[in-house]
Amino acid sequence: MAITTNSPHGDSASASALNNPKVRGVFYQVLTVLVLAFICWFVVTNTVDNLRALNRSFGFGFLAGRAGFNLGQALIPFTSDSTNIDALLVGLLNTMLISAVGVVAATIVGFIVGIGRLSHNWLIAKLSQTYVEIFRNIPPLLVIFFWYSGVLVLLPQARDAVHLPLSSYLSNRGLAFPSPIFGAGMWAVGVAFLVAIAAVFFVARWAHRRQAATGQQFHTIWVSIGILIGLPLLTFFATGMPLSFDYPVAGKFNLTGGMVVGPEFIALLLALSLYTATYIAEIVRAGIRGVAKGQSEAAGALGLRASAITRLVVIPQAMRIIIPPLTSQYLNLIKNSSLAIAIGYADLVAVGGVILNQSGRAVEVVIIWMVIYLALSVATSLFMNWFNAKMALVER
Repeated sequence: MAITTNSPHGDSASASALNNPKVRGVFYQVLTVLVLAFICWFVVTNTVDNLRALNRSFGFGFLAGRAGFNLGQALIPFTSDSTNIDALLVGLLNTMLISAVGVVAATIVGFIVGIGRLSHNWLIAKLSQTYVEIFRNIPPLLVIFFWYSGVLVLLPQARDAVHLPLSSYLSNRGLAFPSPIFGAGMWAVGVAFLVAIAAVFFVARWAHRRQAATGQQFHTIWVSIGILIGLPLLTFFATGMPLSFDYPVAGKFNLTGGMVVGPEFIALLLALSLYTATYIAEIVRAGIRGVAKGQSEAAGALGLRASAITRLVVIPQAMRIIIPPLTSQYLNLIKNSSLAIAIGYADLVAVGGVILNQSGRAVEVVIIWMVIYLALSVATSLFMNWFNAKMALVER
């Protein structure tokens, strides 16, 4: 009697294909794309059906309509006769302004506090630790209310404003300071400043190559400061000093003239920067702790002072540990700026909320919010990834 057996070639071929990492990788990627496509299709279809059931159309034509409201702070000319898209642009610029200034302020404060936590001075270390533990454990919205309703509201009224240096005044209406008025030749000063930045960049590259080739250092700090200040200043005097100022004047009931930064901006800046700085301080402390102690000991054995060891040895190596988590804190600050709606600062969310209430275009406004915040976050991530790649160690 003949015995028949099944050929194992088919089963072994399928098994080997499933065990192939490349095949599995392609399979899971295709599966993920299909799942995401289905989710998007389901959300879009469901939204269209709901809008149709409510007899509402979908479109962005309302952006060309008249805004019909005023904004307290606008970096570009804006009136109630401007369009909704102009209003959103004002909100976007205000969001970018508070985010950029907040990131710079939070970084400076965070680095100072982070290094202070590692100080051998007991008082500085404990003050830095107290600051971190207090602000880190309070929700950012409450920090915003603290500065806006608990500190700035207690400032004197405009007629009794505190006179600060440089013809500035501080009151419960904000900080008033001289407003610059640019003359006809001021563009040349701007061009000179850009040329100075390029010159500083080339000097730094030349100094780096010179040190790599000869071992001799060239201290570029004072040279860079001289170029950045000297070249624009010479151009400023050469063009006849095309700059004047409109100074704020304290009147009987109010301040007139100058430029005013509202209390909403000040409160939001203080809250976001001081809150985010606590996390940056911990990141800086962890980054410095991550540098091997032998690096500092070796630098000390070569005769370097403590300040030079921190600046030339520890911080450059710690930056490779600090930068990746630092990106997340920058993104958090940008997104937390949407809390400005709680105190009336005209950011993107606040302006979009007014447009939403007037037009009823909830879906469109939410899409605009999502796209803009996504673009800001992606741009920040790309820049920080580029900066991280520049700071990374390059193997020879």
